Amino acid sequence: QVQLVESGGGLVQPGGSLRLSCAASGSIFSIGAMGWYRQAPGKQRELVAGITVGGSTNYADSVKGRFTISRDNAKSTVYLQMNSLKPEDTAVYYCIVVVTTFEERIDNYWGQGTQVTVSS
Repeated sequence: QVQLVESGGGLVQPGGSLRLSCAASGSIFSIGAMGWYRQAPGKQRELVAGITVGGSTNYADSVKGRFTISRDNAKSTVYLQMNSLKPEDTAVYYCIVVVTTFEERIDNYWGQGTQVTVSS
């Protein structure tokens, strides 16, 4: 079994910052790509940012220059630093991690989601 635990969401004013964390644990042999999605009410889940094992990153156009994804392989953790937050960033944020288990299965695992609300 693999577990992902997210933290760091909350309420912030426009222009503020938040840092999300997602820590993986369990039967993990290795971790591949990691990323963050978000889903706003009435909208489809969308990719926010992704990071490869080698550290290459990609971002949705709407967050480029404001959000930064990073990872700490020793801690099996992915982060999302969110700056200059806007009301349209309000959503539930989910991390996703590609895991190879000790049983040699490769699967995508999702975090439980953390609410980010940007409002004055």
